[in-house]
Amino acid sequence: MNVFYQLNNLPAFNRSVITIGTFDGVHKGHVQLIEKIKNIADQTAGESVIITFHPHPRLVINPSDQSLRLLNTIDEKIELLRQHGINNVVVVPFSRDFSEMSAEEYVSSFLVKSFHPATIVIGYDHRFGKNRTGNFSLLEKMKSVYGYELVEIQQEMLDDISISSTKIRTALNEGHVQLANQLLGYKYAFTGTVVRGLQNGRKLGYPTANLQLSDERKLIPRTGIYAVRVLYKPKSENLPAQVYAGMMSIGYNPTFDGKTQTIEVNILDYDGDLYGEQLTVELVDFIRNEKKFDSIDELIAAIADDEVKTRGIIRSAI
Repeated sequence: MNVFYQLNNLPAFNRSVITIGTFDGVHKGHVQLIEKIKNIADQTAGESVIITFHPHPRLVINPSDQSLRLLNTIDEKIELLRQHGINNVVVVPFSRDFSEMSAEEYVSSFLVKSFHPATIVIGYDHRFGKNRTGNFSLLEKMKSVYGYELVEIQQEMLDDISISSTKIRTALNEGHVQLANQLLGYKYAFTGTVVRGLQNGRKLGYPTANLQLSDERKLIPRTGIYAVRVLYKPKSENLPAQVYAGMMSIGYNPTFDGKTQTIEVNILDYDGDLYGEQLTVELVDFIRNEKKFDSIDELIAAIADDEVKTRGIIRSAI
């Protein structure tokens, strides 16, 4: 798969079949659309092209809105699209100037000039251009001028994509990990760098890797204890990633500090220095809510019970 980050170095795509969207999550609903684009490209001897934007348009148009949380970082999204066999992904740098482009200019100077589409696949409710005045009807009117075919994404598919995205976010915010994973079609994951924490886990006999995520917009699931898979590929070694079972705590350490949210992972059956390394954590299941214990001994007993449950969950998931 080819990935492009600038519009001024795009190749001349061969009979490109294009669609535009955020594709956040690249979940099962998106996969239906991806397969449709690939099938059209195969039938017309063309190339599939997904056009997406970074940063997310909402962050540029309404920067004061801090509520947006994404299921994928841009790197995660690209890797997922790669796995689904798309020929080309174009990550358009979204800016205020880009958002001021008129709808007609968006079609002529952006879609047609940059991609020379043979086919545009788009939803009936898609809006584009300044003040979102562009729509499917405008593309329909302009297709005779520019010679592209126009394919409408069915409302049922669009609804499925929208509903799935909402359900996934809700499931993660409520700790329903298995439902989220089922809708995604893969295990929800995030990647972070191991940084120094309070080292409370080490004092309890369960040392943890304190993770600092690479993207502050990444959706962090609800507080609690999780059974996870940990993927670790040492930077110093040219080896495949090793996979470990682990138990993860997302929360505020109420028995100790109770003020600062942390993401900490105890990697089962691993003993080594991970500071500065990157770990990818895949959620397998939710174990329990975060709780403030009356004593350190109670906390240690609870963690020991979490470990037993985690090992059982991971064994069942293999």
